[in-house]
Amino acid sequence: MVTNLLNLTNTTMKMHPESLMMSHGYNPHWSEGAIKCPIFQTSTFVFKSAEEGKAYFELAYGLREKEQEEQTGLIYSRLNNPDLEILEGRLALWDEAEDCAVFESGMSAITTVLMEFLRPGDLLLYSRPVYGGTAHFVEHILPEFGIHVMAYDPDMGVDEIEQMMREAGLEDALAMVYVETPANPTNTLIDIRAMRELADRFALEGERPVVAVDNTYLGPLWQHPLEHGADLVMYSATKYIGGHSDVIAGAVLGDAERMQRIKTMRTFLGNMAGPWTGWLLMRSLETLKVRMDKQLTNAQRVAEYLADHPAVRQVHYLGLLTEADGEAYRIYQRQCSAPGAMVSFEVKGGEKEAFAFLNNLKLVKLAVSLGSTESLAQHPASMTHAGIAPEDKVAMGIHDNLVRLSVGVEHPDDLIADLDRALTAIPVPAEEINI
Repeated sequence: MVTNLLNLTNTTMKMHPESLMMSHGYNPHWSEGAIKCPIFQTSTFVFKSAEEGKAYFELAYGLREKEQEEQTGLIYSRLNNPDLEILEGRLALWDEAEDCAVFESGMSAITTVLMEFLRPGDLLLYSRPVYGGTAHFVEHILPEFGIHVMAYDPDMGVDEIEQMMREAGLEDALAMVYVETPANPTNTLIDIRAMRELADRFALEGERPVVAVDNTYLGPLWQHPLEHGADLVMYSATKYIGGHSDVIAGAVLGDAERMQRIKTMRTFLGNMAGPWTGWLLMRSLETLKVRMDKQLTNAQRVAEYLADHPAVRQVHYLGLLTEADGEAYRIYQRQCSAPGAMVSFEVKGGEKEAFAFLNNLKLVKLAVSLGSTESLAQHPASMTHAGIAPEDKVAMGIHDNLVRLSVGVEHPDDLIADLDRALTAIPVPAEEINI
């Protein structure tokens, strides 16, 4: 992680992102000395002069290049707002991105990226499984606009994927490779560098397909896709970045050129985050590392407990990967800095047994979403991924006995005790438990 510079009492210090979350991009003297950035709850901003307004609009509409030392001015909160701009500057520090755009939901971030970089006749190559909302948009909405979509499985190599494209006659149409890694809800890993290599094979006249990575599952701490060849990294900021189950938001980060295109599309779709959302996320960023560190250590304890429980058939957690897992282990070692706080596991039995477990949880809440301070559990096959065809769910490992657990910041002993009580309530026959 490259550190950033902050001038403190005339001494230039190298600071870590978690330190800069308290102050980056904001000066208390701009707002009557308020130590926290206020909520700029305003729709429009007053220009000092007509000439200033003209200059701001020239930059906003790309009519000219910025002059040296010239700053983009505030015009209208659909275009820019202090809360939004400061938040985007702070988020960019974690992934060392040139720019960031924040949206009112994770899906609005994803769909804006897809709509900006895909045109009729283009091919979108996407990994599976992906989040259910993403899968629905890709498989049911994009084809209505004449966009070809093709899924690839995690165990497929680059050559195999290329052959699949050529057999479909779409090798010259590739415009984007979409990656969700680790995958929701199975924790399956995709090699980002391999997808970069694949995209580069189909570069035409200097234009290479975009590699976009949904990094929600590991958040901005435990994996940095831009370092591994991705052009764009996306988040449901509702999750770890927000972290308190009280705000819906999304974010996209990348190089300045592509981000300018995304921000322009955002302006006309009107799905930017508002000042209240921006303020809430700035609050959350101050504790992001502390929260995620605690969630990580809790998840490691929980995963180890589940792996030894007689009512659990299999646990899907990156921290349990070993050399025996082959390529998945190698990808994890070179691509991730920690195993995260998402644990999926299969109980012995089917939907009935999974529901019995979920219905007997007390401390862990039965709810969708992830990455928040409280632990959450849900049933992917009938909830977040309910819209996926049954045969596809089976192929992707989303079985009726699969439970997805997002580990929070509670005391690990209490979490394990709650899980143990719920697992004990599963009506699994004795002969099945002893398998």
